Parts: sequence; structure tokens; C-alpha cells
Amino acid sequence: MKLKLFQIDAFTNEVFKGNSAAVCPLQDWIPDKLMQQVAMENNLAETAFFVKEGNEFAIRWFTPLTEVDLCGHATLATAHVLYNHLGYKNDMIFLKSKSGKLRVIKNDNLLVLDFPAGFYENVQIPALLEQSLGIKPIETVSARDFILARFKNEKQVKSLNPDFKMMTGLPYHAIIVTAEGEKVDFVSRMFAPKIGIDEDPVTGSAHTLLTPYWSHKLNKIHLHAHQISNRGGELFCKMSGDRVEIGGSAVTYLIGKIEV
Repeated sequence: MKLKLFQIDAFTNEVFKGNSAAVCPLQDWIPDKLMQQVAMENNLAETAFFVKEGNEFAIRWFTPLTEVDLCGHATLATAHVLYNHLGYKNDMIFLKSKSGKLRVIKNDNLLVLDFPAGFYENVQIPALLEQSLGIKPIETVSARDFILARFKNEKQVKSLNPDFKMMTGLPYHAIIVTAEGEKVDFVSRMFAPKIGIDEDPVTGSAHTLLTPYWSHKLNKIHLHAHQISNRGGELFCKMSGDRVEIGGSAVTYLIGKIEV
């Protein structure tokens, strides 16, 4: 079986920046085990698979180790492939996923993800989180399988050198660290060693929690964000009721075919 495969750098307008995702368009669904094997072979944070269903697209995302319910950068990458390589013409893409209905809106030079907001609750700072990060955060909140830890400033977030092995003992798939930004509204990093991603370069799904959190803290609806990993990424976020809009750019790195 031969399948098309695209590798896209998302949340950036330069190759070798942002977050790389593989995108695999399908005519019909292939076995789950095979999708997981493809994702493992790609060895990127996520591989997106999608199938056209009427006027919508059904989408699924796999890390090298497991399927996940939501992935922002691979959804942005999928929209980029549809618009730039597969001839999709409408200004809006409707997607069906395990996280419900999603949309991607083409807005000038940006692709805007319309995702459900991750409304959060305050939680006590886990001792294991503090130990794995090496410094105590100001506060922690959680939503779904994320925990978010806020720090005093951008410098502290940049300087973190987590113990990833220790971090896998936490009951969360993803650990977000964040602070107010020096040149943007907020900065962040995201660690997910439990699902095979020590540090994710840019994480759209994390901003479904970061956006309502910082919107409340800063009393702003529109927010400019940087994820300050080594590759780095830029995101333009907006609170919209119980939804979050996350805008970004993407560029194509690779177009190919795989044989499975």
C-alpha cells in the first residue's frame, strides 16, 4: 500500500522552526495498529491522518507511542496541506475528532484553529512536579490531562531543565510551564514524556488552556504568545466564549510517499 505523506513545520513561516508534523491523507481508514506504526516510524511529535466524509474531514492524531484526543499543530499542518497541496478552496475546514467538532479558518496569511477551551481548576502544587522541574511554581491549574505551572518570569521558564524520567510519574500526559512574556503577552514550554515527547516545540492544544488562563490573568481577549522551545513558535490567540481561536502560519518541508 502506498500513501502520500507531507511533513509540515507549523506555527512558523520558516522551515526548521515551529513544530513539525506529518500529515497522511487517506481515502479510507487503515487499521489503528498501522497508523500507530507509521507514527512511530515518522518519530515526530504527531502524525495526523484524515479522511474526507461528505463536506467534513474526520481527523485522528498519533504520537510515536499513542493516539491523542487533540493536537493543534498537526491540525494546522493538515489545513496547510489541504489548501496548498490538495486544492481545497473554501475559507473554512470542518473537522470531526475525538474532541468534537473543530474548524480551521483561513484568515489572510494565518490559519486559525477553532477549538474547545480547556477550562481549568486550581490544584495543589504536586511535590513531584516541583522536584522534576527543580523549582517551585507560583501556582498550578489543571484541565483534562494537562497541568499548567506558572512561574515568576520568562527567564525562569527558559532556564528549566526537567527530569523527564521523574516527570512520567505525574498523573498528567502534559506539563505546561508558563509566565508573562517580556515582548509578548505570555510564553510557555510543554513537556509530555509520558506519551513519548520530552519537549514539544510548539503545542496548539496547550493553548486551549493557556489562552483562558492568561485571558483571565491579563483581562484581555486577544493574546500574543511565544512557545520558547529551541525551535520556537508564534501563536495569535483569542478567547471566544467557550472556544479558543489559535492562529499561526505553516510551511512545507517534505512531500513524499510511503509504502506500508
